[in-house]
Parts: sequence; C-alpha cells; structure tokens
Amino acid sequence: MTTSPQPLAGRHALVTGGARGIGLASARSLLARGARVTLLGRDGASLEAAADSLASLGQVQTVSADIADEASVRAAFAQAEVEFGPVLVLVNNAGQAVSQRFDRTDAALWQQMIAVNLTGTFHCIQAALPGMLQEKWGRVINVASTAGLIGYGYVSAYCAAKHGVIGLTRSLALETAQKGVTVNAVCPGYTETDIVRGAVTNIVDKTGMTPEAARAKLAERNPQGRLVQPEEVAETVAWLALPASASINGQAIAVDGGEVMTG
Repeated sequence: MTTSPQPLAGRHALVTGGARGIGLASARSLLARGARVTLLGRDGASLEAAADSLASLGQVQTVSADIADEASVRAAFAQAEVEFGPVLVLVNNAGQAVSQRFDRTDAALWQQMIAVNLTGTFHCIQAALPGMLQEKWGRVINVASTAGLIGYGYVSAYCAAKHGVIGLTRSLALETAQKGVTVNAVCPGYTETDIVRGAVTNIVDKTGMTPEAARAKLAERNPQGRLVQPEEVAETVAWLALPASASINGQAIAVDGGEVMTG
C-alpha cells in the first residue's frame, strides 16, 4: 500500500498565532501535506506577510481575531469557512507568557494569562468542533507547553493556564473519541520563538547576563543542550493531523529533547 504525499488534500486547517514561530512553521508543514490553511492572528500586516511567504506552497488565507474574544473568534471562523469549507484541523497555537513572581502577580495578569492561553483555546475549539462533528472527522491540536506538564518558577499564571489546556485536551478527547475527532496537545520545551526571546530579554534586564548567557541558561533545561526549533514542533503538529494518526488521542506529547519524560 502506498501513502499519499498529500494526505490532507482538500482539508481546511486553521492555525492561530500563524504569523510567526511555531504557528508559521505548522502552517508550512500542513501545506506540504496538502491542506488549505487559514492563518489567524491579531496583526493583519504580519499575517499577510506570512501568507505571502507561504503562497508558493498551496492555498493560504488570513483572518484577524482576538482569540480571547468569543464574538471575534466566531466571526473569523465564519469568514475563513466561506472559501475553504469547515475547519477540520485546528491548531491552537496562539499564546502569551509573562514572567512574574507569584506575590507580585495581580488579578489582571492572572486573567490575561488565562484569557489568552486557556479561554482562547476554548473559544476556537467551540467554533470549529460543530463542523468536525458534522463531517465525522477532525483534528484538534493544542500547542501547550512543558509548562502544562510540570511547574516553572515565576510563571505561575502561565503554568496554570497551560495545565488547564492539558486538562481540556484530555476531557474533550474522551467526548469525541467515537465521533471521528481526535484531540491532542503538543508540549514544546524552550523553543526559538518570540516568547523565548522575550524570556531572554527579561533575564538580561533582571540579572545583567549577556543575551548569549541567558539563552544558554534556558537551553540547559533541555538534555540536548539547545533550544527546540519551531520546525521540530511543527512536524509533530502535522503528524497528529494525519488520517493515519487516528489512534493518537488525548495525549500530551513533549517536544523538548527529553526534559520531561512521561510514562
């Protein structure tokens, strides 16, 4: 039996936070497998630039939304589905991380981390799931973090939100297990993204380290002694989207060089 080089041909994949980093890399990997891809984000100019960089690979469009706002999400999904049909692969990649000591974490920061990282994921799944259930096929892939599997100091609100994403993933996976829809999470370690670049800047500002030393400090957590690359995370995302991955459900897969080993 031969495997199709484009196993996602004709299927609509929507990637949140799709303008850069893991989101952009995931869009590229999904396009390579034949999907039609919608990039969703808040910055229209960045989205258009990203779409232009992907245009030679397949069908790409952009929609703007704030994932923390339910009405904004609903409108964006409706717009995306006009051209490409129902969203059958949803990659919940958009997120924010702000570092702060717990006793200095105020309610506003707490709510911001929950709103973007957890509630935003909820809004997007609710917008996409009816179409998946109607088609009796779907893939929900939540880009969480190793912070959803273990604790990290000074990011308690972010860790709480990402732990929530893992819980949501596992619960929903059970609800949809017999309906043709799988729900999984990908949990990158420290990855070469804007979030990590922000963490490096924060370390430099607070400790006086050089940027190189700060990057090395973050890379130390990975047994391979390096930062994960967005393309490595994207390949795991694309694998979970495949029809052949139908038995992978309710999992939280660490992509971190061995930092977190689950069993």
